[in-house]
Amino acid sequence: MQFNCPVKFNIADFILKERGKKSKENPIVIYYGDEKITYNKLEEMTNKAGNALLDIGVRREDRVLLLLLDTPEFYYSFLGAIKIGAVPIPTNTMLKPQDYEFLLNDSRAAAIIVSEQLVDMVYQMLPLLPYLKSFIVAGKAKGEQLSFDEIVNKASDKLEAVESHKDDPCFWLYSSGSTGTPKGTVHLQHDIYHCGETYGKKILKLTEKDITFSAARLFFAYGLGNNFYFPIFAGASAVLNPERPVPEKMFQIIDKYKVTVFFGVPTLYAAMLQVKEVGKKYDLSSLRLCISAGEALPPEILKNWKEKFGVEICDGIGSTEMLHIFISNIEGDIMPGSSGKPVPGYNIKIVDDEGNPVKKGEIGNMLASGDSAAAYYWKSHEKTKNTFQGKWVVSGDKYYQDENGYYFYCGRADDMLKVGGIWVSPVEVENTVITHPSVLECAVVGAADKDNLIKPKAFVVLKEGIEPSDKLIKEIQLFVKEKIAPYKYPRWIEFIKELPKTPTGKIQRFKLRG
Repeated sequence: MQFNCPVKFNIADFILKERGKKSKENPIVIYYGDEKITYNKLEEMTNKAGNALLDIGVRREDRVLLLLLDTPEFYYSFLGAIKIGAVPIPTNTMLKPQDYEFLLNDSRAAAIIVSEQLVDMVYQMLPLLPYLKSFIVAGKAKGEQLSFDEIVNKASDKLEAVESHKDDPCFWLYSSGSTGTPKGTVHLQHDIYHCGETYGKKILKLTEKDITFSAARLFFAYGLGNNFYFPIFAGASAVLNPERPVPEKMFQIIDKYKVTVFFGVPTLYAAMLQVKEVGKKYDLSSLRLCISAGEALPPEILKNWKEKFGVEICDGIGSTEMLHIFISNIEGDIMPGSSGKPVPGYNIKIVDDEGNPVKKGEIGNMLASGDSAAAYYWKSHEKTKNTFQGKWVVSGDKYYQDENGYYFYCGRADDMLKVGGIWVSPVEVENTVITHPSVLECAVVGAADKDNLIKPKAFVVLKEGIEPSDKLIKEIQLFVKEKIAPYKYPRWIEFIKELPKTPTGKIQRFKLRG
């Protein structure tokens, strides 16, 4: 599927002007607390932010690291940087000082724009940052720090976009680094355009009447699409929340702003289902669609959510490398336990370790192809060659496709277990364990038995009020044996208070191994 993206193309300029073509009105683009920011205001502040960066010496292709909470400044900075040809790098706001030292030096960022609440995490590293020239604070600035408000307010609100090519570098996203050093993933000007034309239009079907809200933050690939370029692309509105996405708060926001499309992760949906008397306290009638990604959505959560709230959850899979979701369930066509089918505009293939296609129903390595794929990893030539193979991107995920064309996630390539010579999906075991009435969450990893053979081990978080016991262990094991093939049951069960997770809610199974 090809889209008519011009050769001369600046995505920031395009989406702001495209919105202007849709309506002569001036609707709201951002709800932030009691603020209501219009599309006209967004364009004005984008131009000011771009000019402010030019005024302090940021030039074309300079990197600008954005360490910003989910606030309007993120929108202004991201679009403003792109409009002048600079390269913004949205960055995880929950890291440690040494992580920011690495990211700033690895990217050689010329400037950083940081929320006031996060300044101390970076400013202490300043003597170790030889490439950084400008330190801009969204909030109260001190000493040599520049105030975002001051430099932006005095800048001009007129700005012509640089003439960029659709294949020019546009922005970077760093990988999570859960299994090694984070990699700078370089995305091009046309990548957002492709996602907007595919997932945005074909799956979300957003209109100007929609109001989105994403629990996943803007600095993640998932959140960046959910609550930034998808709503802008459609002329819709987004609700920004810089606070921690706790279950009760999610319901409050949906109710207050009349959110129509909510984006979450499986862990959050499970926690939200535990909130009592939601229907009595909150009006959720505005919701028309919920989206899940990050890891496979257990069928039990899907079933319980639909029964409780009357809204479907469309699960899917995306990646930093592909920018957003490329396999998805769609409203009215949901296969529980599956990631769905390829999003129009993307192709998928499943191959064995030698690269040969596998038969339907067989587990293999999943590769994806689509025009939103990143160009390369910054300063990582070998990893680039291993991941970006021609038009195909190696996902690192194990999948199979059933006879009806639905794709089923079987875990990361290094999470899969071979028990008695047979592949076992940790996800399948987890999804079964979690259906036990005493279980809230579960993660399954491989552990060696006395013969050094790998068998499944389950780490289980129990629901409130349930006490761990040997009797409960045996009960869960028998429960799993009765639900799925007996060889798949967890040989050991360890009860823990909480599972280790990434900021996006993904379970970090590697922390449970060994």
